[in-house]
Amino acid sequence: MAFACTSPARPTLLADDARVRITRWDFEPGATTGWHEHAMNYAIVFVTDGLMSIDVDGVVTEVSMRAGEAYSRPAGIRHDVKNAGTAPMSFVEVEMK
Repeated sequence: MAFACTSPARPTLLADDARVRITRWDFEPGATTGWHEHAMNYAIVFVTDGLMSIDVDGVVTEVSMRAGEAYSRPAGIRHDVKNAGTAPMSFVEVEMK
């Protein structure tokens, strides 16, 4: 299943060195990252409260996150992320090299 995208999420690269790549992602309501797969293990830390939908191989999970909450995932999972809420949503992604 592909999300209907009203606009793409906006990535801002904050740091990229020998150990980590840190990117801030900003989503307007309905915005998506588009399908992608991480080559590195990564962690996400929410900057704002948000309602996020994650599509992994056609299985969609909707998660309500609070600012400051975090989760991590291993590399190699193809997915698409959508702001399913009615307010802008932001998180910081830290990829471990």
